[in-house]
Amino acid sequence: MGSRVYAEVLSTFLLRTKLYWSLLILLAVGIITSPVSSKGVNIFLSTGNLSDVLRQVSNNGIVAVGMTLVILTGGIDLSVGSIMALGSVLCAMLLTHDERTSATLLSFPVLAAVCAFCTAWGASHLMDLRDHAAGTKLSSAHRALATGLAGLVAALAAWWLAAAQVQSKFGVIGVLIVVPAVGLAFGWFNGLIITKGRLQPFIVTLAMMVGVLGIARVVAGQDAAVHPVYTGTNATEDFDILRSLLYRIVPVPGLFFLAVVVLSAMLLRVTTFGRYVYAIGGNEQAARLSGVEVDRVKIAVYAISGFLASLAGVLYTAQYRQGKPDAGVGMELDAIAAVVIGGTSLMGGKGSIIGSAIGAITLGVISNGLVLLRVDVYWVPITQGLILIVAILLNAKLFGRISGQRG
Repeated sequence: MGSRVYAEVLSTFLLRTKLYWSLLILLAVGIITSPVSSKGVNIFLSTGNLSDVLRQVSNNGIVAVGMTLVILTGGIDLSVGSIMALGSVLCAMLLTHDERTSATLLSFPVLAAVCAFCTAWGASHLMDLRDHAAGTKLSSAHRALATGLAGLVAALAAWWLAAAQVQSKFGVIGVLIVVPAVGLAFGWFNGLIITKGRLQPFIVTLAMMVGVLGIARVVAGQDAAVHPVYTGTNATEDFDILRSLLYRIVPVPGLFFLAVVVLSAMLLRVTTFGRYVYAIGGNEQAARLSGVEVDRVKIAVYAISGFLASLAGVLYTAQYRQGKPDAGVGMELDAIAAVVIGGTSLMGGKGSIIGSAIGAITLGVISNGLVLLRVDVYWVPITQGLILIVAILLNAKLFGRISGQRG
């Protein structure tokens, strides 16, 4: 009896930690099969190669974090690749043009609207705290006037500050504020249509994927589909920081990736919002009957997904020194693959941010290993597809076994 219980505990532990063991096995295979340089250095283990792996997985990892939040609620976001592409185009044009363009025409009103909404929302909550502390309550008219004025002031200030950057061209801080705000707005619009229209996330985000791709092409213009970014010539030199190496080892995009992972993992683990995300994915109707504001939570996760996708667009522009409308082609599939390999259930309610991060790293290690072995580039997506199928089968087995044990 004791040996049987021990075997079941060990089996459950191995199933739950299979992702970590898989990554360790892949790393071992990469080390063993890696070619050696003329100086006798294992190329896979070289600092330059490991830095490149982290740099390459950063964009997909950041997008996968947002996708994880969406999938945990039982949804899907197919528009992340197009939003990332639009972000790269906006970033490149804001960096390289010192006059008003289609990029400013799109981004400035959206930035103003986002700032107005966030400020009005914050003012409303501050007034709630004030009313609770003072034991009084402002009238609806006074609340509406105060929040409206706060939002208007924030919108005007945001527009003025953004417009002031045009003549001198945007710098790294400017694009890190403006571009993600645009992605957040498109993600928010996704969530709004899904929740208020009671439509399937697959259909809505598929339509958004096509629509945003068209917007990216219109903004980029037919004469300049690719906008090159050369710091020090047509763009400010400070943008180079987003592609630099910290202490000549850690790529800055990797730091963004790790920061997003840590903050998002904390959001899910220690906040009420995180508990609501899991509750909605587990049983949306039960969560709604329990008083959870399901629509608000869903809109928030889609907004976060759009925000992170456009942030990845900025990092893409820094890494490849260009912005183009097709920069995010296939990104949504890579992100979904990382999420599923990381152990998140496509049905929602089960999964983790750390798992998705490891899934993204796993895909990066596989791609890097195949490149070092000089395998034909067309075999990389085939290999990733096979791994994705195996991951889905293993996840189905894991969740089914755990459910059976609980039952």
